[in-house]
Amino acid sequence: MEENLERYPKKSGAGKWIVLGVIVFVLFIISQTCFVITEQNEYKLIKQFGKVERVVSEPGISLKIPFIQTTDTLPKEILMYDLQPSDVITMDKKTMVCDSYVLWKISDPQKFVQTLNSKTYAEDRINTTVYNAIKNVISSMEQTEVISGRDGGLSEKIRTNIGTSMEQYGIDLISVETKHLDLPSDNKSAVYERMISERNNIAAQYTAEGEAEATKIRTQTDNEVAIRLSEAEAEAEKIIAEGEAEYMRILSAAYGDESRSEFYTFVRSLDAAKASLTGKNKTVILSEDSPMAAIFNTIK
Repeated sequence: MEENLERYPKKSGAGKWIVLGVIVFVLFIISQTCFVITEQNEYKLIKQFGKVERVVSEPGISLKIPFIQTTDTLPKEILMYDLQPSDVITMDKKTMVCDSYVLWKISDPQKFVQTLNSKTYAEDRINTTVYNAIKNVISSMEQTEVISGRDGGLSEKIRTNIGTSMEQYGIDLISVETKHLDLPSDNKSAVYERMISERNNIAAQYTAEGEAEATKIRTQTDNEVAIRLSEAEAEAEKIIAEGEAEYMRILSAAYGDESRSEFYTFVRSLDAAKASLTGKNKTVILSEDSPMAAIFNTIK
């Protein structure tokens, strides 16, 4: 009997420790279900009976009702979705292969959960929307425009075509970029040859236009030179005529004066005599009735 009494307190103390351990365990479980830890790159959705009660978007620790409220996590950072390469047809009926990717993020977590509820459904919606936009934009452009628009113009047109249609899902499309835009491999060689032929035709047209313009310029220049030469020759003839007229006027004035006419006649006779003295023989024989002899006979 005494032995049983000695054992009873010992069992009672062990039971207290067990109860205390159970209480601590329960408190630990409750604490684990009360706290919500939100990271920098995520949203935490606090749900109660499947309905979103609130969205935690700031990093840190928050509280929820244990066993009643649950949490879901959505990514907060920028995501990338890679579209499958697809064939598109340009306005001039040329087939091209387009390979694009999309940068997007969740801008409204609550609206995102209400409409799509998962990243997989969101990517399906993005794939459909972006592919339709790419098809609509490229089908309104010729092949040369599509090729020249790969430096950014094409992506801008696709983004404009999409507009704000993804905002209804709580999604923000940041950009649509084209990784690869080329011709199908089966008709690439034929298209390249046609493009080369078209460029050669354009080059030949430019060459012909340049040669025609050069001929026009040369003809115009030759005409201007001929006109200038003709004007110069006419001016020279005019000056010569004026000089000869002045010369004749001077002679007329000289011979018209009797006091001077004998002197000029004498000078001209000397010039004529000088011109006749050629060779080694410097002797001039004149008859008495020669005009030149008459001049010399008058000298006293």
